[in-house]
Amino acid sequence: MSVRAMFIDMDGTLLTAANRISDRNRTAINRLVNQGVKVFLATGRHYEITAPYHKELGLRSPMICLNGAVTHDALTGRAMQMNTLRLDEERFYHLIGKTPCNVIIHTANGFYCKNTNEEIDYWTQVGQIGPKYIGDLRHANYQDVLKYSIRTGGPCRELSALFKKEAQVIDWEDGFEMVAPDISKWSAIKTLLDAFGINPSEAAAIGDGPNDTEMLRRVGIGAAMGNAGKEAKAAADVVTGHHEKDGLAEFIERYLEKSVEAAVL
Repeated sequence: MSVRAMFIDMDGTLLTAANRISDRNRTAINRLVNQGVKVFLATGRHYEITAPYHKELGLRSPMICLNGAVTHDALTGRAMQMNTLRLDEERFYHLIGKTPCNVIIHTANGFYCKNTNEEIDYWTQVGQIGPKYIGDLRHANYQDVLKYSIRTGGPCRELSALFKKEAQVIDWEDGFEMVAPDISKWSAIKTLLDAFGINPSEAAAIGDGPNDTEMLRRVGIGAAMGNAGKEAKAAADVVTGHHEKDGLAEFIERYLEKSVEAAVL
């Protein structure tokens, strides 16, 4: 197959647990770019903690952030496409108030959280921008919500199911996330593929989480990391190595470079 575009998840895929890009992964991505493949980052992260890694890789492609809720221009960082989510806030806080959890709300103008933690400290360090508000979010003045993240420390599918008529829900082992209905990494990918005149069959994607399943299923070749959950592995065409052992580079070297070289020939 001829691969013209590749979409890469970040946490658990591109990055090690220490939030670093390995030399082997960086080299493999650079080879793809040099061979004419458009490489995109597609992540649940917000822009400020995506852009430094995008810059490190020298990419010039748009960034898909917050599970497809927003796509950012590579050079200016401006939002090229944005999809906001509107919940019944009174109902939202009433329902989650019954469960011990942290709540993080990503908006067009920054993020707000109930409590801070090591992850948010890392976001602040890397993105150079901290939370706009910490505390009881019922008193926060936010608007244009792009993603809600509810961290309960464990699965809570009974709670997340209560919001499925209002939002696109992504269940994790430590809670759940919500974006606007019908929004996903795949919906953002499809928009970009259409803009660049690339057929989904000419695209590859790689990831490890439940927010990656649709893109893995819809592209020409989808790869799940060795550390991926059952949903991602079931959606993928192939399973590669663990993210701590350069599984991303392994996938590129084994499946994509040959197809690119064949296309050139």
